[in-house]
Amino acid sequence: MKLLSTAAAVCLIATSSVAYAADPNLGRNLAATCANCHGTNGNAVKGAGLDSLAGIPKDKTLQKLADFKNGDKPASIMHQISKGYTDEQLDLIATYFAAQK
Repeated sequence: MKLLSTAAAVCLIATSSVAYAADPNLGRNLAATCANCHGTNGNAVKGAGLDSLAGIPKDKTLQKLADFKNGDKPASIMHQISKGYTDEQLDLIATYFAAQK
């Protein structure tokens, strides 16, 4: 019985990671949560005082997100938001914004 429950758990984990990777819009969908502050598709409203994310190189965005997440970069809210995502999700978000114009 223990072997069966272990096998079921492994299958569940494998299935969830396949579903996670199979969604071609996941990066876009995750990045949509950034629109309230950083604008649609990462194009912030000029003069609003917030950074545009569109077209920023992926590695630069990932470094900023890591700095927010570990507390190295002070923020009013980004340190909390960044902690709500896995490293894989942050990678998808940064990839999405790097491809925007």
